[in-house]
Amino acid sequence: MQNGRMTNMNARQARPAAPFAGRSARWSSNGARPQAKGTHNARSSYERYLALAQGEARAGNTIAAENYYQHAEHYFRLMSSDSEGM
Repeated sequence: MQNGRMTNMNARQARPAAPFAGRSARWSSNGARPQAKGTHNARSSYERYLALAQGEARAGNTIAAENYYQHAEHYFRLMSSDSEGM
């Protein structure tokens, strides 16, 4: 020890698992994937990112537009997978 201080950096206290306790309720009974939150949220997110992408494309910022298009595509796929399960 040096001046009464702990010099071992690995001696940390374990953190409680409380922040993660609420997450288990979202998983389905078989644990395969989270339960769907609804296509309405996916649709509004898709439309929002599509509008952002189109705005950036009009402004000439192709990199930002591509980023927003990729986000929109993610929500489009969520909508498609939700409608297949019905």
